[in-house]
Amino acid sequence: MTVPMLEVRQVSRRFATRGGRSGSATWALRGVSLQVPTGRTLGVVGESGSGKSTLARLLVALDTPTEGEILHQGVRIDGRRERELRGFRRSVQMVFQDPMSSLDPRMRVHDILAEPLRALGLVADEAEQVRQLLVTVGLPPEAARRYPHQFSGGQRQRIAIARALGPSPQVLVADEPVSALDVSVRAAILNLLRHLVRELNLTMVFISHDMGVVRHLCDEIAVLRHGELIEHRPASEIFAAPREQYTRELLAASPRIRPWAPGGGSSR
Repeated sequence: MTVPMLEVRQVSRRFATRGGRSGSATWALRGVSLQVPTGRTLGVVGESGSGKSTLARLLVALDTPTEGEILHQGVRIDGRRERELRGFRRSVQMVFQDPMSSLDPRMRVHDILAEPLRALGLVADEAEQVRQLLVTVGLPPEAARRYPHQFSGGQRQRIAIARALGPSPQVLVADEPVSALDVSVRAAILNLLRHLVRELNLTMVFISHDMGVVRHLCDEIAVLRHGELIEHRPASEIFAAPREQYTRELLAASPRIRPWAPGGGSSR
């Protein structure tokens, strides 16, 4: 039996309620179980507050579940010390929602891209590695000399994607990577991600509130509602015949995204 790239087993995450009575808590996730097969793209969808971003943080070991287990290639990663996660950090990388807040405004792009390589001891020819990363995401090599505020939103997200690609990961976890972008550049970034998944043989978990966004990108879809997994099936089946009323409501609320041409798309 093939071991999944990532697996979530009966995971729950509880947060203490600020200002509430002693012992009160909010459950962001309750008993979620799912698998992400190697080489597949899983879309995790739901409204704000459904637990999507909490799940994303658990998958990249930025948080620890209150209950349950998180596994990477069959090995538990939850509860491990940071020094024990070195290999995992190289293998699983995250692209955050807002590139402006996830990129250090005081650093030039060269150092932003080189920083994870240095931290993981992966530097060979730093200048060439940075150049290749920029070209991979459709940006010119001279972008390395500039600062994040000198780029458009779409270009900043390309820089964030390049940073995630630096350690040559097996998995990208993308948490609402286009929701902070103008509508005019969303398709280009989605097209870039689809191209990278295919060309680099990546596994991807794509977090979104928009079913229209995941329609053209994801092989499977997991639907979260109030922290619970209510549906997880191949994307074609969910779009053809959603089983849950909540899934039907998400579909009805999401506009269709105009298909985009093959290739990396505009660098805007």
